[in-house]
Amino acid sequence: MSLLFELPEVPAVPVLGPVLGEEARYGVRRIFCVGRNYAAHARELGNAVDREAPIWFTKAPAALCHSGETIAYPPATQDCHYEMELVVALGGHGFEIAPEQAMDLVYGYACGLDMTRRDLQNAAKAKGYPWDMGKDFENGAVIGPITRAEVFGQPNEQRITLAKNGETKQDAPLSEMIWSLPELIADLSRMYHLAPGDLIYTGTPAGVGPVAPGDRLEGRVEGLEPVVLTIDPA
Repeated sequence: MSLLFELPEVPAVPVLGPVLGEEARYGVRRIFCVGRNYAAHARELGNAVDREAPIWFTKAPAALCHSGETIAYPPATQDCHYEMELVVALGGHGFEIAPEQAMDLVYGYACGLDMTRRDLQNAAKAKGYPWDMGKDFENGAVIGPITRAEVFGQPNEQRITLAKNGETKQDAPLSEMIWSLPELIADLSRMYHLAPGDLIYTGTPAGVGPVAPGDRLEGRVEGLEPVVLTIDPA
């Protein structure tokens, strides 16, 4: 049985370094994101800080955007924000796993930008509505190349930073996460059968802010390739 319409290929992210002598790309199956995972960021948006449970939302793989792209200012918003994040790329299967086994699922890490239509998000939150439209949109999940876990090592005190037009806006150690990576992966595995191709955007530190046409963003995590995005000045 044939499909009525041709669908795009599975989105894929470059992996740094040859694998078995060939260029490798990581196919993206799902994109999970966690909110309010840095206390200072939660406070800057007027949200309470707690450890009751991680706050999860999703983005469609179609939202993926590669580092180095120039994109149009996102539609239907007057207040699009950057949020710099460490991205975890899973390479193993897991369901209802313990935090002690969670890191066995990790294939690698990348720098990412969780772009947010803040005005749409805030309007939905004010009415008690879901805020998918504030988060899940074309080019809303920007990602740099993936570095394999054995090359990067254990995330801990590496600094995560973002510069807008050369000026540093975000700067914090990864250790300031409220929920650690093992805790996040284990919690997510209670609700989903995790598998290779799943990406986890792990939250952003304080200093988020708006972008405007012509802005250039450069996000870094020590030990990873940066993520770069330009907003078309037109």
